[in-house]
Amino acid sequence: MIIAADVGGTKTLLGLYDAAQGRRPLVTRTYRSAGFAHLEDIVEAFRHDTNHPTITNAVFGIPGPVFQGEVHATNLPWVIRVQDLHDATGIPNLTLLNDLEAAAYGVPFLDGDDLLQLNEVPVQPGNKVIIAPGTGLGEAILIYSEGRYHAVATEGGHVDFAPRNLFEIELLRYLLGKFGHVSYERVCSGIGIPHIYDYLSANNFAPEKPEIAEKLANSADRTPVIVEAALNYRSDLCQETLNVFVSILGAEAGNMALKVLARGACIWAGASHRALWRS
Repeated sequence: MIIAADVGGTKTLLGLYDAAQGRRPLVTRTYRSAGFAHLEDIVEAFRHDTNHPTITNAVFGIPGPVFQGEVHATNLPWVIRVQDLHDATGIPNLTLLNDLEAAAYGVPFLDGDDLLQLNEVPVQPGNKVIIAPGTGLGEAILIYSEGRYHAVATEGGHVDFAPRNLFEIELLRYLLGKFGHVSYERVCSGIGIPHIYDYLSANNFAPEKPEIAEKLANSADRTPVIVEAALNYRSDLCQETLNVFVSILGAEAGNMALKVLARGACIWAGASHRALWRS
């Protein structure tokens, strides 16, 4: 029996698999990451909730660079070590992967039901890039060589944000006043969306409706409020926030594709659990 986990800054998803029964999980559970002091506690809660105490293997996709069996999780106050997980859970075979590296490994196995093509350019054999805006911004690469794909983890979401026009230059100037370093993650992620909103609001792009302003003021996480209001056309300010977000995200996806000559595809993945890709 195998546990596969997708650890995120907001939530952690775990699935239980039987190696003899293919790639579909027997059961899945979702836990709020901030509700636990350690990843080991989530694993134990999952084993208790699913009544499967005996696990032989576990693989954890974690946001952040993995080095010598250890990772300081991005956007989480956790230091995760293979040895600590083994000692706490007793699972004999444990592996830590960067979360987007783990996602990249899964891409070649996706079928038509898992993919939504965003344009009609024929797919060619070649390198692929994966970009995933969640709580943070994850990026990974699939290198194509001799008929096989090789997954490569990156921390590309933390590279310098590069503005393309006067509006984005002023956005960068605004964010530099708040942060010592402005990365793409500061803009193109769940934690970045409120930064765009605040910049537009500070520059009087549009007045906010009182009911939306009240929700934002009373929300610990403003991103879902902004996104919901934008998608339901309830706030001009929220709609423009998402317009800016999508524009900059598309530019960064293009940057990735150029850097690795991604003839195979640019794959968009995120919290909806559907991979969105375009050639």
